[in-house]
Amino acid sequence: MFLLQDTGTFMYKDFGLHKLFFYFAVPLPTSINYQGRNMNKSTITIDVLTDENRVPDSIAWTASDTTVENAQKAKAMMIAFWDGAEKAALRIDLWTKEMMVDEMADFFYQTLMTMADTYGRATKYTEQVEEMKKFARDFYEKFKEKQLKENKAD
Repeated sequence: MFLLQDTGTFMYKDFGLHKLFFYFAVPLPTSINYQGRNMNKSTITIDVLTDENRVPDSIAWTASDTTVENAQKAKAMMIAFWDGAEKAALRIDLWTKEMMVDEMADFFYQTLMTMADTYGRATKYTEQVEEMKKFARDFYEKFKEKQLKENKAD
């Protein structure tokens, strides 16, 4: 097992902040009236603590619509927003110093698989969903093969 050698980058349109101290909160009240309809809202808060070099040391998150009282710890996070006006994905990818390479491979594999499922629910394009899942499986298999070769070399 190897530690990842870099940390995430927060990119927003034309500027980037590397190794960011990051606090992200979506302030959302419990219930509102929106365009004549009663809507429920939730709050998601993400706290990222960094070391003196601004490398993420810990990530924790909470959500208002959960029965869990304490913040949940995470070693990595990926958040993407779609800016419809700019037709651009706005992304935040961060991971802590403790995130291992094998954990990152698992994280990416699971994320790619769930992205395929989400795409399928939204579009019903089953052929593309299967292609995405095949890519995810191939990615993970190649990672495992690479790990086996590196472990044999040690």
